[in-house]
Amino acid sequence: MAALERSGEDWDAGELDAIIADYFAMLGDELAQKPFVKAQHRVALMHLIGRSAPSIEFKHRNVSAVLQELGLPWIWGYKPALNYQDALFDAVDRYLSGHRHVLDLQPIILPKAAVELQDVFTAMPVAIARPRKEGLERLVRKFDPVVRDFRNRQLGKAGEEFVVDLERDRLSREDRPDLARKVRWVAMEDGDGAGFDVLSFDTAGHERLIEVKTTNGAAVTPFYLTRNEMAVAAERREHWHLYRVHLFAQQPRIYTVRPPLESVLRLNTETWRAAPASTPDAVST
Repeated sequence: MAALERSGEDWDAGELDAIIADYFAMLGDELAQKPFVKAQHRVALMHLIGRSAPSIEFKHRNVSAVLQELGLPWIWGYKPALNYQDALFDAVDRYLSGHRHVLDLQPIILPKAAVELQDVFTAMPVAIARPRKEGLERLVRKFDPVVRDFRNRQLGKAGEEFVVDLERDRLSREDRPDLARKVRWVAMEDGDGAGFDVLSFDTAGHERLIEVKTTNGAAVTPFYLTRNEMAVAAERREHWHLYRVHLFAQQPRIYTVRPPLESVLRLNTETWRAAPASTPDAVST
């Protein structure tokens, strides 16, 4: 075994590849709810790459921090830690480029009995503005969590179904089983386009129009809002709610947003609807 006293020495590519592969092996077990022992993984890495236990643990936390930026789940026991070396971004890139299935992680639907209603709703996070390193910014652009979540229809539908069940359960517990029976999964029954996904109610019977946005990542993971969703939020602001479902693959949590959206969300225009420009003497073909 190599010497363990290497404090302050940057990790090389081989060491980073080894610890990232080990990290994703543990994460896969955690998401599949298979037992594993972090200490055993740590000892194996100590023998493999010759790093100390604290160094390995901190590097695992660095990986968690990068995955959080990418809107991916991370191992609960390794709280994200910044101060990562730039080479870590290339190592994560290598792993994800060779294991694309990790990016399209599909949700494991938790048994309803495993979800405690009182634990689901949380406060909206307070975003901390900090500049990203160039390597991290490049990595986020390549594996854009906003685009990935938007295209993951199975994840989106699972989040909507989760909210439908949650709303029915909430109303039943609040002695309104009559309203619980009226909760509708609008996006499934009528298709997209209504500007919200779920029709629910408050205990007084007032409509609650719920737009569901789901991610396996952290609460701070950005998301898309369509022009239609924005319009309905503005037109029916007394009834419209956004449910941001996050940490969905592990311990689903929701924070809610109410209009006016521009007062609580940072809204950036990132896409344009494009068509050929028209000129007076243009000829169609």
